[in-house]
Amino acid sequence: MSDETGRITKLEEMVAHQAKTIDELSDQLAEQWKVVEQMRTKLDRLTERFLSLEEQTLEAPAITRPPHY
Repeated sequence: MSDETGRITKLEEMVAHQAKTIDELSDQLAEQWKVVEQMRTKLDRLTERFLSLEEQTLEAPAITRPPHY
């Protein structure tokens, strides 16, 4: 009986350790997801800004020869 009790205890310790590891990984994944969302938001803002600046440069007059030529 003692051998079985020891095996059960080891299995319970292993399960507890794995549950703790899963919880820690879940927390890390949630934190990383927040970072990804923040980066996505920044990328969207930068994309909008880039497109706005690109439109402004497209509206600039074409380069022509100066009048003194």
